[in-house]
Amino acid sequence: MSNMSNNNSHKENDQLPTGTATLLEQRMFQAQVAECLIESYAEVMGYDRAIEVATAAIQADAKKSGRKMAEKYDGNSLKELSRIVKEIWCAGDALSITVLEETENTFSFDVNRCRYAELYEKMGIGKLGVCLSCSRDSAFAKGFNPHIKMQRTQTIMEGAPYCDFRFTLD
Repeated sequence: MSNMSNNNSHKENDQLPTGTATLLEQRMFQAQVAECLIESYAEVMGYDRAIEVATAAIQADAKKSGRKMAEKYDGNSLKELSRIVKEIWCAGDALSITVLEETENTFSFDVNRCRYAELYEKMGIGKLGVCLSCSRDSAFAKGFNPHIKMQRTQTIMEGAPYCDFRFTLD
């Protein structure tokens, strides 16, 4: 999904021009539309298939957004990815993270609080959170740099006490 500015130029989801909504706020607006679409698609093709189609579309968008962010940040190393996580993903206190390791080839952190999960729960659509947000992360990293691998074994969105993000560069 993408945002449109006043002059109808295309803006990527994970790019925040100065003076615009935080990524958390953007996800809230997107979730309102996505919920409606997923529910309608589920009536036609069943819930599981609707989630599968929505997840694939969201991941394709995230991959494209990753490529655009590499351009915007003038690089696609873990150093730039770290900046994006801290400056964009965490903006507006959306994520509370603990960085465990940050080197040229590794960026590891835990998410201790996820306001994206809290937002979806408050909206009554917590079951869509993995599709709407968590499914983006690995695809974003692949678009950002195809040599970055992301490993995550648990998410707050799925009921774990924290999310464990482990990015490595081959």
